Amino acid sequence: MSDDMVDRTQELEETTVPKNVQNEQEGEKQPIREIADFEDEELHKLLVPDTSQLPLTPPSAVEFNFVSYFAPDFMKPGNDQYIYRHPNGLCVVGLASTHLAFKEKGGITAVDFNVGKSDRSGMKVTGKRKKNAQHFEANTALCKVCTSDDSYIIRCCVKGSLLEVNDRLVKQPELLNSSAEREGYVAIIMPKPADWEKVKASLMSLEEFKKLRALS
Repeated sequence: MSDDMVDRTQELEETTVPKNVQNEQEGEKQPIREIADFEDEELHKLLVPDTSQLPLTPPSAVEFNFVSYFAPDFMKPGNDQYIYRHPNGLCVVGLASTHLAFKEKGGITAVDFNVGKSDRSGMKVTGKRKKNAQHFEANTALCKVCTSDDSYIIRCCVKGSLLEVNDRLVKQPELLNSSAEREGYVAIIMPKPADWEKVKASLMSLEEFKKLRALS
């Protein structure tokens, strides 16, 4: 089954992230036979993995395609958010399963992207370099999620360019309750490498987050 979140980060990569061009330097070329032998060895490793190193259960699409980070109690107790970092540098932001909103009866009932000075759902980023993307700070509000008794502000968590928000949540807020870590993601952000390195130090790894929240 395809994953919308994975598909979108890969599609954005094709129009955002330039392909790396490897420059060959003189004196570093290997004989053709040596290269072929190396490639055969690497291919064998991929096709015939060490069974002792295989996990008991196969990784999910998120685990396979992203590195998971978490921002617990982000700016307010109970506001737990995740940041999934893709190899292309894009970050998917959303609500962690431990977010306070999910603990309320009925869960999340509405999502409103009309926060700050503009409606985030109305932003349309175009062009390969995404020059018209808005640049936000880590504490910038992305949207407001509502429950039957309260509301919560969901923030960027990382400094960068907002490429898109998941406007499906406006008509289908139930996606947050059923699939917050997949189809219910909130936004995709492109941070600069230097900005990412700065914020990364303040985030928790998956294992650290599980230990903090006593998750199995």
